[in-house]
Amino acid sequence: MRLRYLIPLVAVIVLAVAVPPERIIAAYTGKFQDRLVAAAIERTRSVVIYDPAYRDIPNEWGDVAPNRGVCTDVVVRAYRDLGIDLQTRVKRTLGGDPNIKHRRVRELRKFFARYGQSLPVTKNPDNYKPGDLVTSVRPDGVTHIVIVTGRRSWDGERPLVVHNEGFGPKLDDALFKYRVTGHYRYIPQS
Repeated sequence: MRLRYLIPLVAVIVLAVAVPPERIIAAYTGKFQDRLVAAAIERTRSVVIYDPAYRDIPNEWGDVAPNRGVCTDVVVRAYRDLGIDLQTRVKRTLGGDPNIKHRRVRELRKFFARYGQSLPVTKNPDNYKPGDLVTSVRPDGVTHIVIVTGRRSWDGERPLVVHNEGFGPKLDDALFKYRVTGHYRYIPQS
């Protein structure tokens, strides 16, 4: 009789540990932003060497090697996990070199500004919602992009972000680490 209750309890515990909460939320709500956050957090499970080198990439659904990438590749791959090919969309709308254009923060900013929502850049962390894309510039002039999640910093003040700053994709308290230059929401219609 007790075994009847123990088996479902063990199954719930195993699922709670094995499945990140974002995937459960995304499966429940079906909201695009929740699915994007879940895909971004899933990226943090990958071992990726920071590699901004130019590479020849097949045009449709192409990518650099899965163990290579930069901050933009986190964004491109999270969208790709949802069936959205930013490489092709950027190439078709902005033109240019399809091997590199979608891997440059400046180009993604142009794309998101034209085809998504440009949102106010503020210092108020509550203005940044799960699934938002935030661009910034480091003191050395290098540009950066992150995906905002629904998880919060240890003090509860800021949303955590997923990004690759040189050590592979990670979940980090880095929303305001550098000067914010853009704030976007891109929910494709198809």
